[in-house]
Amino acid sequence: MGLHTTHENTEVTHKSDVVFLAVKPPHVSKVTSEIAPSFSRDQLLVSIALGITIRNIESLLPPKCRVVRVMPNTPAVVRAGASAFSMGSACKESDSDIVKELLSTVGFAVEVPEAYIDPVTGLSGSGPSYMFAVIEGLADGGVKAGLPRDLAVKLACHTLLGAAKMALETGEHPAKLKDDVQSPAGSSVYGMHKLESGGLKGLLIDAVEAATNRSRETGTKALPREYLRNSNDMQEDEKADNSMEQVSKAGK
Repeated sequence: MGLHTTHENTEVTHKSDVVFLAVKPPHVSKVTSEIAPSFSRDQLLVSIALGITIRNIESLLPPKCRVVRVMPNTPAVVRAGASAFSMGSACKESDSDIVKELLSTVGFAVEVPEAYIDPVTGLSGSGPSYMFAVIEGLADGGVKAGLPRDLAVKLACHTLLGAAKMALETGEHPAKLKDDVQSPAGSSVYGMHKLESGGLKGLLIDAVEAATNRSRETGTKALPREYLRNSNDMQEDEKADNSMEQVSKAGK
């Protein structure tokens, strides 16, 4: 496939225009300290590290470096991923198109404000885990009702796949599509009664909220304090620069 590998992070930065930072949050500061001396404004850094903000990554690199923050998900492995990305302040207008084109090769990609990235993490970033649990539960139900395990799993998978495809392609609200399945006194409404009694919707909401909060907490805890201080100092410097510009314009 024409792919090249290396054990040296600096070699990646020397030979790449776009660099993906694909490490766990605790390793971000170490990896960026390795590549920072050779990283330039002509390159684009795309981070998929959980919870680490653009500003924090910028503080670990030379000034005015172009940084993008992404939250993908594991179905990218089968080109059915859902990725949201946010652009750093130093990015060029064309950087958004580059990142979207790259991420679109493995599924759906959309640009969002950075404030959305943690909730995206709770929803689509962590969502496959929730849905695998749903598939497992549906399949277990099928087995309990008498179906062979392999058939039950396939039916559960195709059920979720079909429901998702139907929601995307029809554009109808999920509540309406749900109601369309439920005939008066039919089997579906009896099944939904059990799900509602068990608090399915509320549990999913709680799961998204918990994962969102965990993403925020992880970003705060992952970096050493001195890096967080540097990031805060950068923010204060930017505020001061903006104030000076406004004063200058007012003077004119």
